[in-house]
Amino acid sequence: MKVQRLRSTQILLLTILFLFPATGFGKLFKVSSGSISIQSAINVAHDGDTLFITAGKYLQHDIVVNKRITILGEPNAIIDAVSKYQGFLIQHDSVFIQGIQVSNTGRTAVTDMAGIKVINAKGVRIFNCKLINNSFGIYLQNSTACTVSNNLVQSTIANEINGGNGIHAWKSGNLLINNNVVSGHRDGIYFEFVTDSKILSNRSEHNLRYGLHFMFSNNDAYSKNVFQDNGAGVAVMYSNHVLMTDNIFTHNWGEAAYGLLLKDITDSKILHNRFIKNTVAIYMEGTTRVDVKRNLIEDNGWALRVQASCSGSNFNENNFLGNSFDVATNGTLMLNYFDRNFWDKYDGYDLNKDNIGDVPYYPVSMYSVVTEKIPPAMILYHSVFTNVLDEVEKVLPTLTPDKLKDDHPAMRKIAL
Repeated sequence: MKVQRLRSTQILLLTILFLFPATGFGKLFKVSSGSISIQSAINVAHDGDTLFITAGKYLQHDIVVNKRITILGEPNAIIDAVSKYQGFLIQHDSVFIQGIQVSNTGRTAVTDMAGIKVINAKGVRIFNCKLINNSFGIYLQNSTACTVSNNLVQSTIANEINGGNGIHAWKSGNLLINNNVVSGHRDGIYFEFVTDSKILSNRSEHNLRYGLHFMFSNNDAYSKNVFQDNGAGVAVMYSNHVLMTDNIFTHNWGEAAYGLLLKDITDSKILHNRFIKNTVAIYMEGTTRVDVKRNLIEDNGWALRVQASCSGSNFNENNFLGNSFDVATNGTLMLNYFDRNFWDKYDGYDLNKDNIGDVPYYPVSMYSVVTEKIPPAMILYHSVFTNVLDEVEKVLPTLTPDKLKDDHPAMRKIAL
């Protein structure tokens, strides 16, 4: 057992040497349950020192890290905040924390209690930690150039009022959030006033509200993430210049559930994503100049709900497959543009064999217009009545917006 612990320590130290080869090391402090407290060890440490916390449960809380130190945890090193307090409060630049489990923070409306909270610091790195049954898992407040990577952030809150977010960032910049698994929180990942940051290769699922939520956050990107079985997948609100690429939005079902909700955003891109089995794949309200290109939108209730308040957006080379409704809108004036998409409901022809339909496709059905104005009419979906409505509208169009059309529909699925 002693040999095994020694090897664990060596592996962790080699990891730090690899990640920070130029920083050097000071003293190594070993903390075990029953010895001095973690806070006492921090108090006597100096910049550059390392704390190694051995396996065991530590009923300790509000541990203030105010020095540039490294904190390493042996497997099953658990900090338990006994459902009343917070875990680590990091208040210094360039702190590195790895391999720690923090559990059971308190829950209060006065303080956002977190397992690990970073306050007014830069260059903090949080790797391979477990945040279990906390109000907020990892909380970044007014911090820059921090990395949150390979962590498990898990809770089981019953409602939004009593719970916080898995990874929460406020008034921060140049963050990297990658390879984390987040579940059971209010929002999986939450950005407010966060700029120039990246969210990469995370899995956010079974959260009560959103898998990912942006508010007033500009020049950010999220890519190669999976958002599954959340109240809604992703919400991007009051933001601009957001790049959304190669993500999977799936099984976000509910009365007001969306794969992707866009509200009052501008100059953004939605590229190479997969929207599969959501109530609404993409909902857009008050959006301007958003490019939606080369996405798979399959087996959703509504593929797109584009409100009349949207303008200047382009929908190009997307595949629309098996959706109940391709496009719905609440107005007759359409200031967005559809071109060269593949629509599985298109029944036009291609006489010159150039793989482009010779007649336009109008993706707004008469029945989708009716249900937009009279939601209870959904009860008649798949009835003879709906088919009659759509056929009459094709012959004598009166309610569907005639400018919402794809003039060059693709005859074959787009290779994405």
